[in-house]
Amino acid sequence: MNKVYEKLMGCFESVKDNIPFEPKVALVLGSGLGDYAEKVGIEGTIEYRDIEGFPVSTAPGHKGRFVFFHIGDVPVVAMQGRIHYYEGYDMTDVVLPIRLMKLMGAEILFITNASGGIQQGLKAGDLMLIKDQISFFVPSPLRGENIDELGVRFPDMSQIYDADLSRIIKKTAIELGIDLKEGVYLQTTGPNYETPAEIAFARTMGADVVGMSTACEAIAANHMGMRIVGVASVSNLASGISAYPLSEEEVIAAGKMVEKSFSALVTETIKRFAEE
Repeated sequence: MNKVYEKLMGCFESVKDNIPFEPKVALVLGSGLGDYAEKVGIEGTIEYRDIEGFPVSTAPGHKGRFVFFHIGDVPVVAMQGRIHYYEGYDMTDVVLPIRLMKLMGAEILFITNASGGIQQGLKAGDLMLIKDQISFFVPSPLRGENIDELGVRFPDMSQIYDADLSRIIKKTAIELGIDLKEGVYLQTTGPNYETPAEIAFARTMGADVVGMSTACEAIAANHMGMRIVGVASVSNLASGISAYPLSEEEVIAAGKMVEKSFSALVTETIKRFAEE
């Protein structure tokens, strides 16, 4: 058996009896939404540290557990703390939680994150619907022997982000009075922020925001046949655009600033996924 698949199935075997219900939506809670689950009512939890061989999130503000709850009639499993490539894990470990949530039953992956703004006009506190991504600055999570049980060897990536789900988010944002931007997300390895020259290069390639997660998760989910939608919270202007040095504190502060509107958008959008 493929070692990556063997590890994934081992993790699933260790958690399957603790899953309170089969989720429809898998939600990745990025910076700014870390306390979201507590506010909607947790119905079950699985700590990462209790899953044998499972990677543990070390990012600040990331609690490191799966939480289960309902948004309206929609059953949800959420990651309170994602795994980042910069933490030193193999890319297959970075996307292991995504694959595990699919095995739990999730059909839709809703990704959120904190990003640096590249597109002219973006500012800290803006929310941006991800319409496409640039991922070739990080290793593909599909590198190595293909896991045929999960998906095909050469999966199509022409539309990673689901058009119908994206329309639901855009309509919800309008009704909530949220100015939702739209653009392309670029993932870097981190943990260092980018140089001004790197940001200029990213803008030339068509990137609107930059971050250290998300794209690899979307690739793994797409490989498994999940429907994907993503929203980036602009926490700061990227290097060379911002007049100030970039810092982790700035990202956390921006997350708190947008938490109310971001939470409302996520909640109302997921409610509408019930019909999907």
